[in-house]
Amino acid sequence: MTDSPRIHLGALMRSTLDDAQAEGHLDHLQYEQGGQLHTLRFASPAPFEVSVNTLGGSEMYLQGSFEPVLIMECARCLRDVEVPLEIGLGTLMRYEPSAEQPYLEEADTGEEVLVFGDPDLDLSAYLAETTLLSAPLSVLHDEACKGLCQVCGHDLNEGPCEHMAQVPVEEIDDELGTPAGSLHAKQNPFAALADLKLPED
Repeated sequence: MTDSPRIHLGALMRSTLDDAQAEGHLDHLQYEQGGQLHTLRFASPAPFEVSVNTLGGSEMYLQGSFEPVLIMECARCLRDVEVPLEIGLGTLMRYEPSAEQPYLEEADTGEEVLVFGDPDLDLSAYLAETTLLSAPLSVLHDEACKGLCQVCGHDLNEGPCEHMAQVPVEEIDDELGTPAGSLHAKQNPFAALADLKLPED
């Protein structure tokens, strides 16, 4: 098992090797976003293979593959859902000694370039971003998922709760649709008007 996906580029940068290679298995990936540390979880050790070739000067090219089974949350009931991915890796690279952390930037050609300053390159952020871009925006553990009670958080797939038919179900994202067979009946906001009587003149 590999703690972090690293590739050593020192010998390649000194032109003593034609390419540099790295491979291993990852059971998770950690990356930083908005100043916070996030973790991508995998259902089983995810294999990766990476090779880097020099293009001359400070530029290189990375290629390889990454095949994680990403664990995502069901958009309705938050159960774990396993999402298998087969990701082909390929990106230009540029060495800049001033870069404290590796980052992606867009080149004039529109291609993304992985900029790095440490020849002992940690690919965690690159693999995490590539995984997030390859993953679906949302998943369901079952097309008929009934979601959670909006009052107590009970999983309605496991049966009704005490709030049944007391609270209206709010609309769910159009892409997912309203859970079929929901046990929470929607209330008609105009039903009470039928019982009102207007004052007589």
